[in-house]
Amino acid sequence: MQLELRGKQVRGENMIVPVRCFSCGKPLGHLWETYQKLIKEGKDPKDVLDELGLKRYCCRGLFLGHVENIKSIAKYK
Repeated sequence: MQLELRGKQVRGENMIVPVRCFSCGKPLGHLWETYQKLIKEGKDPKDVLDELGLKRYCCRGLFLGHVENIKSIAKYK
């Protein structure tokens, strides 16, 4: 599915994921795709977060609490 966001075409599976943790500032954006892939394979989220090296509860919370809302955001230009 194609969406338009601020004049740019994006695919429906693109996500708006924080680049850094809001609390501690650790870079996280590069881990999102790996996290999603492992979750879709059926792995337990706790084990995936451990495997990715996310030990702080603030960083873990960003991944566990992230809501996919690109479709609702793309409606508003």
